[in-house]
Amino acid sequence: MSHDTPQKNNDAIAAASEVSPQSASPWPENSLTITALDMEAQGVAHKPDGKVVFVEGALVGEVVTARIGRRKNNWEQGTVEAILHPSSQRTTPSCPHFGLHTGACGGCKMQHLNPSAQVAIKQRVLEDNLWHLGKVKAERILRPMQGPDWGYRWRARLAVRHVAKKGVVLVGFHERKSRYIADMQSCAILPPHVSALLLPLRELIASLDARDTCPQIELACGDGVTALVLRHLEPLSDVDGQRLRDFAHQHAAHGLQWWLQPKGPNTVHRLPDPSDTSPELAYSLPAFGLRMPFKPTDFTQVNPHINRALVSRALQLLQVQPHERVIDWFCGLGNFTLPLTTQAREVLGIEGSDALVERAHANYAANQSQRPANAALAPVQFVARNLFDMTPDMLMADGVAEKWLVDPPREGAFALSKALAEIEQARLHPNPETAASLLNPAWQPPQRIVYVSCNPATLARDAGLLVHQAGYRCTAAGIVNMFPHTAHVESMAVFERG
Repeated sequence: MSHDTPQKNNDAIAAASEVSPQSASPWPENSLTITALDMEAQGVAHKPDGKVVFVEGALVGEVVTARIGRRKNNWEQGTVEAILHPSSQRTTPSCPHFGLHTGACGGCKMQHLNPSAQVAIKQRVLEDNLWHLGKVKAERILRPMQGPDWGYRWRARLAVRHVAKKGVVLVGFHERKSRYIADMQSCAILPPHVSALLLPLRELIASLDARDTCPQIELACGDGVTALVLRHLEPLSDVDGQRLRDFAHQHAAHGLQWWLQPKGPNTVHRLPDPSDTSPELAYSLPAFGLRMPFKPTDFTQVNPHINRALVSRALQLLQVQPHERVIDWFCGLGNFTLPLTTQAREVLGIEGSDALVERAHANYAANQSQRPANAALAPVQFVARNLFDMTPDMLMADGVAEKWLVDPPREGAFALSKALAEIEQARLHPNPETAASLLNPAWQPPQRIVYVSCNPATLARDAGLLVHQAGYRCTAAGIVNMFPHTAHVESMAVFERG
Protein backbone atom coordinates (compact mmCIF):
# COMPACT_ATOMS: atom_id res chain seq x y z
CA MET A 1 0.00 0.00 0.00
CA SER A 2 1.42 3.37 -0.98
CA HIS A 3 1.74 6.14 1.58
CA ASP A 4 -0.91 8.30 -0.08
CA THR A 5 -3.54 5.58 -0.36
CA PRO A 6 -5.99 5.20 2.57
CA GLN A 7 -7.22 1.92 4.02
CA LYS A 8 -10.06 1.14 1.65
CA ASN A 9 -10.91 -2.48 2.30
CA ASN A 10 -14.59 -3.30 2.39
CA ASP A 11 -14.53 -4.32 6.04
CA ALA A 12 -13.20 -0.93 7.16
CA ILE A 13 -15.72 0.96 5.04
CA ALA A 14 -18.59 -1.27 6.11
CA ALA A 15 -17.67 -1.02 9.79
CA ALA A 16 -17.49 2.76 9.61
CA SER A 17 -20.78 2.94 7.72
CA GLU A 18 -22.58 1.00 10.44
CA VAL A 19 -22.29 3.99 12.81
CA SER A 20 -25.34 6.20 12.55
CA PRO A 21 -24.77 9.96 12.26
CA GLN A 22 -25.81 12.05 15.22
CA SER A 23 -29.32 13.41 14.83
CA ALA A 24 -28.65 16.58 16.76
CA SER A 25 -25.11 17.89 16.97
CA PRO A 26 -23.71 21.05 18.56
CA TRP A 27 -20.89 21.05 16.02
CA PRO A 28 -20.75 22.76 12.60
CA GLU A 29 -22.44 20.99 9.71
CA ASN A 30 -19.09 20.10 8.09
CA SER A 31 -17.65 18.53 11.27
CA LEU A 32 -16.72 14.87 11.45
CA THR A 33 -16.85 12.52 14.45
CA ILE A 34 -13.98 10.03 14.43
CA THR A 35 -15.15 6.51 15.28
CA ALA A 36 -12.07 4.37 14.52
CA LEU A 37 -8.47 4.33 13.28
CA ASP A 38 -7.51 2.43 10.14
CA MET A 39 -4.32 0.47 9.45
CA GLU A 40 -2.53 3.67 8.41
CA ALA A 41 -3.42 5.37 11.73
CA GLN A 42 -5.93 7.64 9.98
CA GLY A 43 -9.12 8.61 11.75
CA VAL A 44 -12.25 7.05 10.25
CA ALA A 45 -15.48 9.09 10.16
CA HIS A 46 -18.63 9.16 8.08
CA LYS A 47 -20.80 11.80 6.52
CA PRO A 48 -24.58 11.87 7.02
CA ASP A 49 -25.00 10.14 3.65
CA GLY A 50 -22.82 7.25 4.88
CA LYS A 51 -19.69 8.08 2.87
CA VAL A 52 -16.52 7.10 4.75
CA VAL A 53 -13.91 9.79 5.37
CA PHE A 54 -10.29 9.01 6.31
CA VAL A 55 -8.71 11.88 8.26
CA GLU A 56 -4.97 11.91 8.86
CA GLY A 57 -4.03 13.33 12.26
CA ALA A 58 -7.42 12.66 13.89
CA LEU A 59 -8.03 10.31 16.83
CA VAL A 60 -10.96 8.20 17.96
CA GLY A 61 -13.60 10.23 19.80
CA GLU A 62 -12.51 13.54 18.33
CA VAL A 63 -14.74 15.98 16.46
CA VAL A 64 -12.79 17.65 13.66
CA THR A 65 -13.03 19.49 10.41
CA ALA A 66 -10.92 18.18 7.59
CA ARG A 67 -9.21 19.48 4.49
CA ILE A 68 -10.24 16.92 1.86
CA GLY A 69 -7.59 16.05 -0.68
CA ARG A 70 -9.06 13.04 -2.49
CA ARG A 71 -12.64 12.13 -3.34
CA LYS A 72 -13.97 8.81 -4.65
CA ASN A 73 -17.45 7.38 -5.00
CA ASN A 74 -17.61 5.76 -1.56
CA TRP A 75 -14.75 7.39 0.38
CA GLU A 76 -12.83 10.60 0.88
CA GLN A 77 -9.40 11.27 2.36
CA GLY A 78 -7.94 14.37 3.95
CA THR A 79 -6.04 15.87 6.87
CA VAL A 80 -7.14 17.55 10.07
CA GLU A 81 -7.98 21.21 9.63
CA ALA A 82 -9.29 21.98 13.14
CA ILE A 83 -9.87 19.89 16.27
CA LEU A 84 -13.21 20.98 17.78
CA HIS A 85 -13.21 18.34 20.52
CA PRO A 86 -9.86 16.67 21.32
CA SER A 87 -9.40 13.12 22.55
CA SER A 88 -8.25 12.58 26.13
CA GLN A 89 -5.61 10.27 24.62
CA ARG A 90 -4.05 13.02 22.50
CA THR A 91 -0.51 13.85 23.60
CA THR A 92 2.26 16.23 22.57
CA PRO A 93 4.69 14.54 20.15
CA SER A 94 8.23 14.17 21.48
CA CYS A 95 9.81 14.76 18.08
CA PRO A 96 9.79 18.24 16.49
CA HIS A 97 9.83 16.64 13.04
CA PHE A 98 6.52 14.78 13.56
CA GLY A 99 3.26 16.26 12.35
CA LEU A 100 1.25 17.32 9.31
CA HIS A 101 3.31 20.41 8.52
CA THR A 102 5.27 20.85 5.30
CA GLY A 103 8.51 18.89 5.53
CA ALA A 104 7.30 16.68 8.40
CA CYS A 105 9.06 13.33 8.76
CA GLY A 106 7.07 10.31 7.62
CA GLY A 107 8.81 7.79 9.88
CA CYS A 108 6.12 7.81 12.59
CA LYS A 109 2.34 8.03 12.38
CA MET A 110 1.12 7.90 16.00
CA GLN A 111 3.27 10.17 18.18
CA HIS A 112 0.18 12.30 18.87
CA LEU A 113 -1.50 9.31 20.59
CA ASN A 114 -0.78 8.08 24.11
CA PRO A 115 1.45 4.96 23.88
CA SER A 116 -0.98 2.84 25.93
CA ALA A 117 -3.79 3.80 23.57
CA GLN A 118 -1.58 2.88 20.61
CA VAL A 119 -1.26 -0.64 22.03
CA ALA A 120 -5.01 -0.94 22.61
CA ILE A 121 -5.74 0.13 19.03
CA LYS A 122 -3.24 -2.36 17.63
CA GLN A 123 -4.83 -5.12 19.70
CA ARG A 124 -8.20 -4.17 18.23
CA VAL A 125 -6.74 -4.24 14.72
CA LEU A 126 -5.53 -7.80 15.30
CA GLU A 127 -8.87 -8.98 16.70
CA ASP A 128 -10.84 -7.27 13.91
CA ASN A 129 -8.63 -8.81 11.22
CA LEU A 130 -8.92 -12.28 12.72
CA TRP A 131 -12.70 -12.02 12.76
CA HIS A 132 -13.48 -10.09 9.58
CA LEU A 133 -10.88 -11.80 7.36
CA GLY A 134 -10.55 -15.24 8.94
CA LYS A 135 -13.79 -15.67 10.91
CA VAL A 136 -11.59 -16.66 13.84
CA LYS A 137 -11.89 -15.55 17.46
CA ALA A 138 -9.05 -16.39 19.82
CA GLU A 139 -10.08 -18.25 22.96
CA ARG A 140 -7.69 -16.11 25.00
CA ILE A 141 -6.22 -12.66 24.40
CA LEU A 142 -2.57 -12.47 25.38
CA ARG A 143 -1.32 -9.52 27.36
CA PRO A 144 0.34 -7.07 24.92
CA MET A 145 4.13 -7.15 24.87
CA GLN A 146 5.71 -3.73 25.30
CA GLY A 147 9.21 -2.32 25.58
CA PRO A 148 10.82 1.12 25.44
CA ASP A 149 8.71 3.73 23.62
CA TRP A 150 11.77 5.70 22.46
CA GLY A 151 15.25 4.91 21.17
CA TYR A 152 14.24 1.39 20.25
CA ARG A 153 14.99 1.29 16.52
CA TRP A 154 18.30 -0.51 16.08
CA ARG A 155 17.75 -1.01 12.35
CA ALA A 156 16.87 1.69 9.80
CA ARG A 157 17.45 2.81 6.24
CA LEU A 158 18.40 6.46 6.15
CA ALA A 159 18.10 8.22 2.83
CA VAL A 160 20.94 10.54 1.81
CA ARG A 161 20.85 13.43 -0.64
CA HIS A 162 23.16 16.29 -1.49
CA VAL A 163 20.89 19.27 -2.23
CA ALA A 164 23.27 21.31 -4.33
CA LYS A 165 20.95 24.33 -4.65
CA LYS A 166 20.85 24.71 -0.87
CA GLY A 167 24.41 23.61 -0.30
CA VAL A 168 23.38 20.99 2.25
CA VAL A 169 23.33 17.22 2.66
CA LEU A 170 20.22 15.63 4.20
CA VAL A 171 20.33 12.32 6.08
CA GLY A 172 17.14 10.79 7.47
CA PHE A 173 13.70 9.42 6.67
CA HIS A 174 11.52 10.64 3.84
CA GLU A 175 9.00 13.39 4.38
CA ARG A 176 5.37 12.41 4.92
CA LYS A 177 3.87 11.32 1.59
CA SER A 178 6.91 12.54 -0.32
CA ARG A 179 10.05 11.34 -2.08
CA TYR A 180 11.98 14.21 -0.46
CA ILE A 181 14.13 13.65 2.62
CA ALA A 182 13.07 15.33 5.84
CA ASP A 183 15.43 17.97 7.25
CA MET A 184 16.06 16.06 10.50
CA GLN A 185 18.39 17.21 13.26
CA SER A 186 17.38 14.39 15.59
CA CYS A 187 15.19 11.28 15.76
CA ALA A 188 13.47 10.13 18.95
CA ILE A 189 12.99 6.49 17.88
CA LEU A 190 16.62 5.89 16.93
CA PRO A 191 19.10 5.06 19.73
CA PRO A 192 20.23 8.36 21.29
CA HIS A 193 23.82 7.96 20.09
CA VAL A 194 22.59 7.37 16.52
CA SER A 195 20.27 10.36 16.70
CA ALA A 196 23.27 12.43 17.77
CA LEU A 197 25.13 11.23 14.66
CA LEU A 198 22.61 12.65 12.16
CA LEU A 199 24.18 16.10 11.91
CA PRO A 200 27.80 14.84 11.95
CA LEU A 201 26.86 12.39 9.19
CA ARG A 202 25.54 15.25 7.10
CA GLU A 203 28.86 17.04 7.48
CA LEU A 204 30.80 13.89 6.67
CA ILE A 205 28.88 13.14 3.47
CA ALA A 206 29.20 16.79 2.43
CA SER A 207 32.98 16.45 2.73
CA LEU A 208 33.18 13.39 0.45
CA ASP A 209 34.17 13.60 -3.18
CA ALA A 210 31.36 11.07 -3.75
CA ARG A 211 28.67 13.10 -1.98
CA ASP A 212 26.44 13.09 -5.08
CA THR A 213 26.57 9.31 -5.53
CA CYS A 214 25.80 8.06 -2.00
CA PRO A 215 21.98 7.64 -1.78
CA GLN A 216 21.61 5.62 1.41
CA ILE A 217 23.06 4.66 4.79
CA GLU A 218 21.68 1.50 6.36
CA LEU A 219 21.91 1.28 10.15
CA ALA A 220 22.34 -1.98 12.06
CA CYS A 221 23.14 -1.88 15.76
CA GLY A 222 24.37 -4.85 17.75
CA ASP A 223 25.66 -5.31 21.28
CA GLY A 224 28.31 -2.60 21.51
CA VAL A 225 28.49 -2.08 17.72
CA THR A 226 26.98 0.53 15.40
CA ALA A 227 27.32 -0.62 11.79
CA LEU A 228 26.68 1.86 8.97
CA VAL A 229 26.35 0.53 5.43
CA LEU A 230 27.13 3.23 2.86
CA ARG A 231 25.51 2.65 -0.53
CA HIS A 232 27.75 4.21 -3.17
CA LEU A 233 27.07 4.20 -6.89
CA GLU A 234 30.67 4.87 -7.92
CA PRO A 235 33.98 3.62 -6.44
CA LEU A 236 35.17 5.63 -3.45
CA SER A 237 38.49 7.41 -3.62
CA ASP A 238 41.24 6.57 -1.14
CA VAL A 239 40.73 10.00 0.40
CA ASP A 240 37.00 9.33 0.96
CA GLY A 241 37.85 5.96 2.48
CA GLN A 242 40.16 7.65 4.97
CA ARG A 243 37.49 10.21 5.81
CA LEU A 244 35.14 7.36 6.70
CA ARG A 245 37.82 5.72 8.85
CA ASP A 246 38.52 8.98 10.65
CA PHE A 247 34.80 9.40 11.37
CA ALA A 248 34.63 5.87 12.81
CA HIS A 249 37.64 6.57 15.04
CA GLN A 250 35.99 9.75 16.35
CA HIS A 251 32.95 7.69 17.39
CA ALA A 252 34.78 4.55 18.51
CA ALA A 253 33.03 4.67 21.90
CA HIS A 254 29.93 3.29 20.17
CA GLY A 255 31.83 0.68 18.18
CA LEU A 256 31.10 2.48 14.93
CA GLN A 257 32.17 0.57 11.85
CA TRP A 258 31.67 1.28 8.16
CA TRP A 259 30.47 -1.24 5.61
CA LEU A 260 30.35 -0.50 1.88
CA GLN A 261 27.72 -1.53 -0.67
CA PRO A 262 28.81 -0.77 -4.26
CA LYS A 263 26.01 -2.80 -5.89
CA GLY A 264 23.48 -5.36 -4.60
CA PRO A 265 23.22 -6.72 -1.03
CA ASN A 266 25.68 -9.51 -1.82
CA THR A 267 28.42 -6.92 -2.42
CA VAL A 268 28.32 -5.56 1.15
CA HIS A 269 31.73 -5.72 2.82
CA ARG A 270 33.53 -4.18 5.77
CA LEU A 271 35.66 -1.11 5.05
CA PRO A 272 39.26 -2.24 5.60
CA ASP A 273 40.73 -0.53 8.65
CA PRO A 274 43.76 -2.09 10.39
CA SER A 275 43.22 0.08 13.47
CA ASP A 276 39.53 -0.90 13.91
CA THR A 277 39.15 -2.81 17.18
CA SER A 278 35.34 -2.84 17.34
CA PRO A 279 33.83 -6.28 18.08
CA GLU A 280 31.90 -8.47 15.66
CA LEU A 281 28.36 -7.31 14.88
CA ALA A 282 26.05 -9.54 16.94
CA TYR A 283 23.09 -9.56 19.32
CA SER A 284 22.52 -11.76 22.34
CA LEU A 285 19.66 -13.86 23.69
CA PRO A 286 20.72 -14.03 27.36
CA ALA A 287 17.79 -16.20 28.46
CA PHE A 288 19.18 -19.01 26.32
CA GLY A 289 22.90 -18.28 26.61
CA LEU A 290 23.15 -17.53 22.89
CA ARG A 291 25.04 -14.98 20.81
CA MET A 292 23.93 -14.33 17.23
CA PRO A 293 26.48 -12.77 14.83
CA PHE A 294 25.00 -11.23 11.68
CA LYS A 295 25.84 -9.01 8.74
CA PRO A 296 24.23 -5.55 8.69
CA THR A 297 22.07 -6.42 5.68
CA ASP A 298 20.79 -9.70 7.20
CA PHE A 299 17.20 -9.65 8.42
CA THR A 300 17.05 -9.16 12.18
CA GLN A 301 14.31 -7.65 14.32
CA VAL A 302 14.32 -3.86 14.56
CA ASN A 303 13.69 -3.77 18.32
CA PRO A 304 16.20 -5.92 20.30
CA HIS A 305 14.41 -5.40 23.63
CA ILE A 306 11.15 -6.77 22.25
CA ASN A 307 12.93 -9.50 20.27
CA ARG A 308 14.34 -11.04 23.46
CA ALA A 309 10.91 -11.04 25.08
CA LEU A 310 9.29 -12.28 21.87
CA VAL A 311 11.55 -15.33 21.62
CA SER A 312 10.98 -16.19 25.28
CA ARG A 313 7.19 -15.89 24.99
CA ALA A 314 7.06 -17.90 21.75
CA LEU A 315 8.93 -20.80 23.32
CA GLN A 316 6.87 -20.53 26.49
CA LEU A 317 3.67 -20.81 24.44
CA LEU A 318 5.06 -23.63 22.31
CA GLN A 319 5.81 -25.69 25.46
CA VAL A 320 8.49 -27.79 23.82
CA GLN A 321 9.33 -31.05 25.62
CA PRO A 322 12.78 -32.72 25.58
CA HIS A 323 11.52 -35.67 23.52
CA GLU A 324 9.90 -33.56 20.79
CA ARG A 325 10.98 -32.64 17.26
CA VAL A 326 10.25 -29.05 16.19
CA ILE A 327 10.18 -27.36 12.77
CA ASP A 328 10.98 -23.66 12.55
CA TRP A 329 9.49 -22.34 9.30
CA PHE A 330 11.02 -19.15 7.81
CA CYS A 331 13.86 -19.59 10.31
CA GLY A 332 16.16 -16.81 9.06
CA LEU A 333 19.54 -16.81 10.79
CA GLY A 334 18.18 -18.93 13.65
CA ASN A 335 16.54 -16.34 15.92
CA PHE A 336 14.04 -18.96 17.14
CA THR A 337 15.81 -22.10 15.92
CA LEU A 338 18.81 -21.88 18.22
CA PRO A 339 16.72 -21.21 21.36
CA LEU A 340 14.59 -24.22 20.34
CA THR A 341 17.73 -26.40 20.34
CA THR A 342 18.08 -25.70 24.07
CA GLN A 343 14.71 -27.42 24.71
CA ALA A 344 13.86 -29.92 21.95
CA ARG A 345 15.20 -33.33 20.93
CA GLU A 346 15.78 -32.22 17.34
CA VAL A 347 15.05 -29.11 15.27
CA LEU A 348 14.60 -28.48 11.55
CA GLY A 349 14.95 -24.90 10.31
CA ILE A 350 13.67 -24.02 6.82
CA GLU A 351 14.38 -20.68 5.15
CA GLY A 352 14.15 -19.24 1.64
CA SER A 353 17.46 -17.36 1.68
CA ASP A 354 20.65 -19.33 1.06
CA ALA A 355 22.69 -16.59 2.74
CA LEU A 356 20.62 -16.76 5.92
CA VAL A 357 20.83 -20.55 5.98
CA GLU A 358 24.63 -20.25 5.86
CA ARG A 359 24.51 -17.73 8.70
CA ALA A 360 22.26 -20.04 10.74
CA HIS A 361 24.69 -22.94 10.25
CA ALA A 362 27.59 -20.75 11.38
CA ASN A 363 25.71 -19.41 14.39
CA TYR A 364 24.76 -22.91 15.51
CA ALA A 365 28.34 -24.15 15.19
CA ALA A 366 29.77 -21.13 17.03
CA ASN A 367 27.33 -21.43 19.92
CA GLN A 368 27.69 -25.20 20.16
CA SER A 369 31.48 -24.91 20.42
CA GLN A 370 31.19 -22.54 23.38
CA ARG A 371 28.76 -24.60 25.47
CA PRO A 372 29.74 -27.17 28.10
CA ALA A 373 29.08 -30.81 27.25
CA ASN A 374 26.21 -31.04 29.72
CA ALA A 375 24.41 -28.12 28.02
CA ALA A 376 24.97 -29.02 24.36
CA LEU A 377 22.45 -27.82 21.79
CA ALA A 378 20.14 -30.41 20.24
CA PRO A 379 20.87 -31.58 16.69
CA VAL A 380 19.61 -29.18 14.03
CA GLN A 381 19.29 -29.25 10.26
CA PHE A 382 18.92 -26.12 8.15
CA VAL A 383 17.37 -26.27 4.68
CA ALA A 384 17.05 -23.58 1.99
CA ARG A 385 13.70 -23.78 0.20
CA ASN A 386 11.06 -21.52 -1.33
CA LEU A 387 8.27 -21.78 1.22
CA PHE A 388 5.80 -20.02 -1.04
CA ASP A 389 5.74 -23.14 -3.27
CA MET A 390 4.90 -25.62 -0.50
CA THR A 391 2.81 -28.69 -1.41
CA PRO A 392 1.29 -31.40 0.82
CA ASP A 393 3.84 -33.99 -0.40
CA MET A 394 6.73 -31.61 0.32
CA LEU A 395 5.33 -30.94 3.76
CA MET A 396 5.03 -34.61 4.63
CA ALA A 397 8.54 -35.28 3.31
CA ASP A 398 9.90 -33.03 6.08
CA GLY A 399 8.78 -35.62 8.61
CA VAL A 400 6.72 -35.59 11.76
CA ALA A 401 7.18 -32.76 14.25
CA GLU A 402 5.12 -32.33 17.39
CA LYS A 403 5.47 -28.54 17.36
CA TRP A 404 5.86 -25.80 14.73
CA LEU A 405 7.18 -22.26 14.98
CA VAL A 406 6.09 -20.12 12.00
CA ASP A 407 7.56 -16.63 11.47
CA PRO A 408 6.90 -15.55 7.87
CA PRO A 409 7.43 -12.19 6.14
CA ARG A 410 4.49 -9.87 5.41
CA GLU A 411 3.19 -12.23 2.72
CA GLY A 412 2.35 -14.76 5.41
CA ALA A 413 2.47 -18.56 5.27
CA PHE A 414 -0.43 -19.25 2.91
CA ALA A 415 1.14 -22.15 0.98
CA LEU A 416 2.19 -23.84 4.21
CA SER A 417 -1.26 -23.40 5.80
CA LYS A 418 -2.99 -24.53 2.59
CA ALA A 419 -0.86 -27.68 2.38
CA LEU A 420 -1.72 -28.56 5.96
CA ALA A 421 -5.42 -27.94 5.26
CA GLU A 422 -5.35 -30.09 2.11
CA ILE A 423 -3.90 -33.03 4.05
CA GLU A 424 -6.59 -32.71 6.71
CA GLN A 425 -9.41 -32.45 4.17
CA ALA A 426 -8.07 -35.43 2.21
CA ARG A 427 -8.17 -37.52 5.37
CA LEU A 428 -11.61 -36.34 6.40
CA HIS A 429 -13.12 -36.84 2.94
CA PRO A 430 -11.09 -39.53 1.10
CA ASN A 431 -12.12 -40.52 -2.41
CA PRO A 432 -10.71 -42.79 -5.12
CA GLU A 433 -8.62 -39.91 -6.47
CA THR A 434 -6.97 -39.11 -3.12
CA ALA A 435 -3.22 -39.66 -3.29
CA ALA A 436 -2.15 -42.55 -1.09
CA SER A 437 0.72 -40.47 0.30
CA LEU A 438 -1.73 -38.04 1.92
CA LEU A 439 -3.38 -40.89 3.83
CA ASN A 440 -0.12 -42.30 5.24
CA PRO A 441 -0.86 -42.73 8.97
CA ALA A 442 2.85 -42.50 9.81
CA TRP A 443 2.69 -38.74 9.23
CA GLN A 444 0.73 -36.67 11.73
CA PRO A 445 0.29 -32.88 11.85
CA PRO A 446 1.83 -30.87 14.70
CA GLN A 447 -0.15 -30.70 17.90
CA ARG A 448 0.68 -27.04 18.45
CA ILE A 449 1.70 -24.13 16.23
CA VAL A 450 2.96 -20.73 17.36
CA TYR A 451 2.62 -18.23 14.51
CA VAL A 452 4.54 -14.94 14.75
CA SER A 453 3.28 -12.35 12.27
CA CYS A 454 4.21 -8.87 11.05
CA ASN A 455 0.95 -8.51 9.10
CA PRO A 456 -2.41 -9.10 10.85
CA ALA A 457 -4.22 -9.44 7.52
CA THR A 458 -2.16 -12.39 6.30
CA LEU A 459 -2.17 -13.92 9.78
CA ALA A 460 -5.99 -13.75 9.75
CA ARG A 461 -6.14 -15.32 6.29
CA ASP A 462 -3.88 -18.20 7.34
CA ALA A 463 -5.72 -18.57 10.66
CA GLY A 464 -8.95 -19.08 8.70
CA LEU A 465 -7.35 -22.02 6.87
CA LEU A 466 -5.87 -23.54 10.03
CA VAL A 467 -9.10 -23.28 12.02
CA HIS A 468 -11.77 -24.02 9.41
CA GLN A 469 -9.95 -26.55 7.24
CA ALA A 470 -6.84 -27.90 9.00
CA GLY A 471 -8.45 -28.97 12.30
CA TYR A 472 -6.99 -26.41 14.71
CA ARG A 473 -8.34 -24.07 17.39
CA CYS A 474 -6.92 -20.61 17.91
CA THR A 475 -6.29 -20.84 21.63
CA ALA A 476 -4.53 -17.49 22.09
CA ALA A 477 -3.54 -14.33 20.24
CA GLY A 478 -2.02 -10.97 21.10
CA ILE A 479 0.06 -8.10 19.82
CA VAL A 480 3.74 -7.32 20.17
CA ASN A 481 4.48 -3.57 20.10
CA MET A 482 7.67 -3.91 18.09
CA PHE A 483 7.33 -0.44 16.47
CA PRO A 484 5.92 2.18 18.90
CA HIS A 485 4.47 5.33 17.28
CA THR A 486 4.00 3.59 13.92
CA ALA A 487 0.94 1.82 12.52
CA HIS A 488 2.91 -1.43 12.23
CA VAL A 489 1.30 -4.35 14.09
CA GLU A 490 3.39 -7.35 15.13
CA SER A 491 1.36 -10.20 16.59
CA MET A 492 1.41 -13.78 17.77
CA ALA A 493 -1.19 -16.57 17.69
CA VAL A 494 -1.30 -20.10 19.09
CA PHE A 495 -3.08 -22.98 17.30
CA GLU A 496 -3.78 -26.41 18.79
CA ARG A 497 -5.21 -29.55 17.26
CA GLY A 498 -8.77 -29.70 18.02
